[in-house]
Amino acid sequence: MTTFLPARAAAAFAQRAPVRKWCGVKRLGVLLVLFTCVPAWCAKKITVAQLEDLLRSAQQDKKSDAEIATALEQIELSEELTRSVMNGLGKLLPGPLATEQIYVLEARSADRMPPPADLPSTPAPDAETQKAILDKAAVYVTKEYSQLPALAALKTTLRFQDNVEAVTASSGLQNGASEVDTSAGFSNPATFVHYIHSSQAQVVSEHGAEKPPAEKDKTPWGANGMTALEQPDPSLAVVFREAQAAGSIHWLRWEIVNGQERAVYAFAVPRKKSRLELDVCCFPKVNQAGIATFYTAATAATLGDGAGPGGGVRGNFQTITEWQEYRSTVAYHGEFFIDAATGVVVRMITEAELKPAEVVHRVDTRIDYGPETIGDRTLMVPAKTIVNAEVVPKGESGAGGYTTRCTLFTSEFKDYQPAGSAQ
Repeated sequence: MTTFLPARAAAAFAQRAPVRKWCGVKRLGVLLVLFTCVPAWCAKKITVAQLEDLLRSAQQDKKSDAEIATALEQIELSEELTRSVMNGLGKLLPGPLATEQIYVLEARSADRMPPPADLPSTPAPDAETQKAILDKAAVYVTKEYSQLPALAALKTTLRFQDNVEAVTASSGLQNGASEVDTSAGFSNPATFVHYIHSSQAQVVSEHGAEKPPAEKDKTPWGANGMTALEQPDPSLAVVFREAQAAGSIHWLRWEIVNGQERAVYAFAVPRKKSRLELDVCCFPKVNQAGIATFYTAATAATLGDGAGPGGGVRGNFQTITEWQEYRSTVAYHGEFFIDAATGVVVRMITEAELKPAEVVHRVDTRIDYGPETIGDRTLMVPAKTIVNAEVVPKGESGAGGYTTRCTLFTSEFKDYQPAGSAQ
């Protein structure tokens, strides 16, 4: 199974991440943006071809690693940056800073359509053939994927995160985004999405669905400046069944996945038919406790400790912060990527439908499935996941201005074995 993030890249991120996170390191390039859109990370959108042009131009101008990274931090791709194309751009990257940002761009664009030029020219099948492909997928999900045995795997997750100030449209401020800039200047390292850390965990799945961990995570999420997704990744069997029940699965396009042509079907599941649960930890609930005594001009001498003749209040206040999880069952939409010949689902995308007033703005998940030999059988199992999340960590959503945080979780599964034999 191909490793989606080379160890040398992860090591490079880890080696310098503390410097970028804690030190006020001067970096080249400055972009002043008043954010007025959702998602909050609202940089300049460009195509994959324009990204390549930008990198070639920077190489010709002999821009440094820091300068190119600064430019990449200020863009957002309107198309998917596929792994094959990303690997081809490697020769244009001068160092680990720019390499990190290319991985961020790949992950942030994971649920988008590739450039039109990269799509197959094969015409869409007729309605009967479209139904036949979908029927094969239904048989596969029901008869094979849903019957997967209990399995254990090692899940390695990398966290990329920013801390962006966002301003809602109701604030009256206008968008001031400019072109990407690599001129001399200072840029706050916390402003952009960058590598934070990695973690490993032994996970168990049953019937193809990841099970919650046996022991509750005691990490003080929220209070430590980070949030965590407590819910397991979406289950292919559950999502497919709900999409069928909603009657929403329909043909979308052909697409190349891992060098082979796949049939892509779109779907949407309304909240009343959904069992997709979000459990995000944690957000602050601030309470004030204490005793207050109000006084007037007549009682100021007695109650106000000899204060002036006006009214006022005195007392002993304490601010108490309680951290609570966000839990909700949400509507969602997404795509299935299906092998037309066998009905095997090789990729699934789900995008939660969330309201701007909620403290969780976005949870988009892409799961890629791949063959894994377990004992004497070859099974299709989750190989990697990419989760793109946006939250309001201070719990202030709905105010005119508030802080948002974009977090990317990229995970790889390996060392599959029967759950009973896991050590």
